[in-house]
Amino acid sequence: MLLPTVIAENIEVDLSLEPSIADYDVGIINAAMSPDENTVLVSGQDGYLHLISARNPGDRSQDVELNSARDNNLRDIAWHPRGETALIAGDFGTALRYEKVDHSVTIVNGTGAILGRDMSAVEWRSAGDYAYFASKDGSVWRFSEGTGFMHLGNDVNSEITSISCHINYDICVVSTLSSGLGVIGPTHNISWISGTKTDTWIDVDCPDAQLNECVAFGSGLRMIAIQLNIVDHTKSTVGSMVEYQTLDGDFIAASRGYTSSSLIYLAPSGTVRYDAQNDVAKIQISSSQLADWDSVVAGRQISYVWETSFNNGYILTSNGNIIAFEPHKVEIDNSMLTTIILVAVSVSVPGVILGLIYMNSPFLQRKYNQLMRKRKK
Repeated sequence: MLLPTVIAENIEVDLSLEPSIADYDVGIINAAMSPDENTVLVSGQDGYLHLISARNPGDRSQDVELNSARDNNLRDIAWHPRGETALIAGDFGTALRYEKVDHSVTIVNGTGAILGRDMSAVEWRSAGDYAYFASKDGSVWRFSEGTGFMHLGNDVNSEITSISCHINYDICVVSTLSSGLGVIGPTHNISWISGTKTDTWIDVDCPDAQLNECVAFGSGLRMIAIQLNIVDHTKSTVGSMVEYQTLDGDFIAASRGYTSSSLIYLAPSGTVRYDAQNDVAKIQISSSQLADWDSVVAGRQISYVWETSFNNGYILTSNGNIIAFEPHKVEIDNSMLTTIILVAVSVSVPGVILGLIYMNSPFLQRKYNQLMRKRKK
């Protein structure tokens, strides 16, 4: 069942340009903000790996240039829930670990099992004991440093585009380009949800800790909720399909937003906030707003979006541009402000004077009390 939906265009943020990461096209593919919301780890083409500040991303003095020792494209990043390390997935079986303590980047244990496979997604489950790596060939692997890589089986014949794990449960969801949506259970077995193969799924997110639900975003401006069965993950289902026909462009990716929301990226430009708690989607930054603000930057693909508070955050483009956004400021005209102040003064000053006269006049107080007694009678 398809439910067409209209989203009103309400410009709620002001935009400004921060200093770019570099003065050349960096080729950024993805990024991820650390759990403490202090840093953003950035990955890209030809082994590019870089660390920037999450709260002051335009301050180049806070950057850390990382050496991945790889020339493969690094496609996805997953911070461990404790925030001390992060896993990086890339082409040709690349699986790396970043260590916060010394900014080192090393190869994880057991990469021989995935050698030659282009790894497209990685995510830690909520307990932090296992991570899942996925490949463009449709395979999913569980990983821990002690055991290395273990193949889950039940592969599909399509590229896996994203993995997202529920915040409170050891259940994760998987999206693919043409093989539908899958659910990984606590015992690492994956099942595929029937009726989801007809769409091209580009990303998936589980933004709300209280809902037993994740959300999948598909090409054609389509979205569907995945209702997780916590007892038996194989019985998880999907809700009704929603299509946002009035939006310009198409969905290309998503990231976690503030207050249990998802931020969906649009091509050629723009972002949409989806509030899972209230099941409401709303334009955050429209393509027309971006184009009017800077037509050159608006033509560059969005690689990552993060927020430090509601409607206050940054957009990172594939070229390395950083766009800051903040809540829209309503400016009051000076003449109007002057009028408001004059009216307030004209009302309050006489009232204060009359009050002082009454408080210092026994005659007026006596007359007031007599009037009140007559009214009571």
